[in-house]
Amino acid sequence: MSLPDTSIDDLLLSAEHASNLTYFAFAKEVCDTPAGPPTRASVGQLPQVLAARYQLEGLLGAGGMGAVYRARDLLHEQYGDPSPYIAIKVLSEAFAQAPDCSALLYSEFALTRHVRHDNVLRLHTFEVDPDSQQAFITMELMRGLTLDKLLCERPQGLAWDELREIALPLMDALAYAHGRGVLHGDLKPSNVMVSEDGVRLFDFGLGQAEEGVLSGLPQLSRSRFNAWTPGYAAPELLEGQPLSARADIFALACVLYELAEGKHPFQRLPSNNAREQGLHLQLRAPRNVPRQCWPALRAALSVDPAERTITVQQLRDAWASTWRGWLWGLPGVRRIRRIRF
Repeated sequence: MSLPDTSIDDLLLSAEHASNLTYFAFAKEVCDTPAGPPTRASVGQLPQVLAARYQLEGLLGAGGMGAVYRARDLLHEQYGDPSPYIAIKVLSEAFAQAPDCSALLYSEFALTRHVRHDNVLRLHTFEVDPDSQQAFITMELMRGLTLDKLLCERPQGLAWDELREIALPLMDALAYAHGRGVLHGDLKPSNVMVSEDGVRLFDFGLGQAEEGVLSGLPQLSRSRFNAWTPGYAAPELLEGQPLSARADIFALACVLYELAEGKHPFQRLPSNNAREQGLHLQLRAPRNVPRQCWPALRAALSVDPAERTITVQQLRDAWASTWRGWLWGLPGVRRIRRIRF
């Protein structure tokens, strides 16, 4: 995707819009006045300055395992950086009490840094505040909409041209991650953003490396967290099986179907419940997806992992072989001419 350069002013986060951002939805846009200091309600017990360098300025979003804040890098600001703004992720208070909480956050950092791709959110550093012993990740800010927000504005789903413009980069990111031996573990609309910088996949907090990849990392079990998102987790995950590439593909297929149809393929039920009710037998091709793309998507939506043998790359190839078009008028996204795949 080729996009115009963003001005320096565009890098600033608008405090007025921060409260409208969804879980881990990062933004950088024009800010007329600096955001006020963080409140106890938004920052909890965190120091207002982490590692004597990062000034917290407000909460961007929070989920079950962590929270993300807007911050100002005081060191960069001291040396004249006109845009010293970043995002900082910390674990939620409940998870921060675990003895291996810092290792858990570092694992996410290492996994994401191992997947250096244009369509994966860029992380900068992993650090620990020496006074509070609070571990945190610094990362880029982005301007745009997460897919759950986009779906709220497009309840009938996206036209094929728009859908492909989002789907292909998302599949590129996941295929690259799998090629590097990294599983995402929590692919869902709120963990994908469409911005002026393109499509970005983020939040590898439930991810893991396949055997033999990043072998120096501690093998942390996520099963005790019971943190899988029921509407997007594959049935085998909900039944205690380990995370696999096939589970990621199931989640990806649910997201693609929802973008195309405007509604979840299994009525947002946990996938094992949907299987018991036979909802997988009632699936029909979304009206906004060309007929030749449906078999690949249908295979990825299989509730039986033994039948879900399609890879992300194969799914992408099926979707990339159709007519090339344009992306028009997505909120927060300028008109972009499709690159040739």
